[in-house]
Amino acid sequence: MTRKLLIADDEPNILISLEYLLKREGYQVTVARDGQEALDAVGRECPDLLLLDVMMPRKNGFEVCQALRADERFAALKILMLTAKGRDTDVAKGQALGADAYMTKPFATRELVQKIADLLEGKA
Repeated sequence: MTRKLLIADDEPNILISLEYLLKREGYQVTVARDGQEALDAVGRECPDLLLLDVMMPRKNGFEVCQALRADERFAALKILMLTAKGRDTDVAKGQALGADAYMTKPFATRELVQKIADLLEGKA
């Protein structure tokens, strides 16, 4: 069964490169360009994992994470925050709001692919 991923990021170059990379890894990929679009897409697509940027228009990644964790329909959804906001307080906030993992940009693609696989297999 092909696993479904949703990438939520407002930076077009990141969206394009991540979408290409993850499709090449065999995932079914959907993209969202802002926080509200991400929430709508999660409800529509039911992804297995959400790659979530923090700094986005309409709703930021923290707000998206909090909204998804407040909705029991999305309890099984894995959330990986992928952001340039790498201060300890940002990481702690993401984890407190229910993110399963937190990676800072720039990141190594091999590391990201491994982190996604680990989350989907329940290892992370």
